[in-house]
Amino acid sequence: MTANLFQTYVLNKTLSLKNRILMAPLTRCMADDELVPTQAMADYYGRRGEAGLIISEAVTIRPDGQGIPNTPGIFTPAQIDGWKTVTDAVHQNGGKIFAQLWHTGRVAHPHFYQATGNPDVIAPSAVGVEGTVPRMRELTYQTPKAASVEEIAQLVSDYSQAAANAIDAGFDGVEIHGANGYLIDQFLHHDSNHRSDEYGQTPENMSRFALEVVDAIVERIGNERTALRVSPGAYFNMAGDSRDRDVFDYLIPALEKRDLAFLHIGVFDDAMEFDYLGGRASSYVRSIYNKTLVGVGSFTAEAGSQAIADDKFDLLAIGRPFIANPDYVERVRDGKDLVEYSDEMLTSLV
Repeated sequence: MTANLFQTYVLNKTLSLKNRILMAPLTRCMADDELVPTQAMADYYGRRGEAGLIISEAVTIRPDGQGIPNTPGIFTPAQIDGWKTVTDAVHQNGGKIFAQLWHTGRVAHPHFYQATGNPDVIAPSAVGVEGTVPRMRELTYQTPKAASVEEIAQLVSDYSQAAANAIDAGFDGVEIHGANGYLIDQFLHHDSNHRSDEYGQTPENMSRFALEVVDAIVERIGNERTALRVSPGAYFNMAGDSRDRDVFDYLIPALEKRDLAFLHIGVFDDAMEFDYLGGRASSYVRSIYNKTLVGVGSFTAEAGSQAIADDKFDLLAIGRPFIANPDYVERVRDGKDLVEYSDEMLTSLV
């Protein structure tokens, strides 16, 4: 029933994956206090080397991008060296791994980067969200500062540098985190982008930052090593707006022209439907994007296999079951029962 999951797949005629099962990015908060990856993280990722491709947990590109404690960075030499231990472990076990590059935007918190002397939270517009920081409920979100054009240019440069750092750290490529209500996604939705300059109002302008980041990274490390995750349906720290459809109607075909390694749907459950997209986010994207597409969102192996057979997407990303089952690929291949995921597993690396 799942035979197609174990077919090889070549990204951009360059990177050969031994199967179509990807390990989805999963925030684990297990870096040290300097955001340096630990040996425990190397062991954790290394044990999952049977995945066709591992997408790392989100990796902070610079200090003011942090919004959750102990999430790893990739902007200091020590962090890069720490990631080398991780990528070596994955490669020694026959795996491949992309770094997911991340800036949290308006859900960052100065508590994490107060040593820099910078009190600002940066975002497309001075529009905050309610709530508290995950794992640190005593910290409430702050109203962000609208980034200047010069600050946006610096962000683009910092994403590019983070991608180069990832390659130096031994990653096989990068996935730009442009989804789930974080910085890039904030530019793509009317709820969070109230700008009136060249980065706001129209689909072209609202897509500009995402495309500038993609283009800068492609120029730095190559299109065959560059991927992007997007959330056309606003749902996480974000309210939907019918006008968002026009933004993604412009953005996604523009991405197709850039011939990326893959495009990854950013949604927690693919059963979610969005009125302005006419249904599921994955169905919407597939209707206007014909290159390599990664589906994710509470799929079983069987359901994901059927979706691939039905050409709904090309590769299947698996999240929580990979936490509970380091040998997920082998268990599915051999028809063995899976260990059921529980929230207690979030507190340790297994």
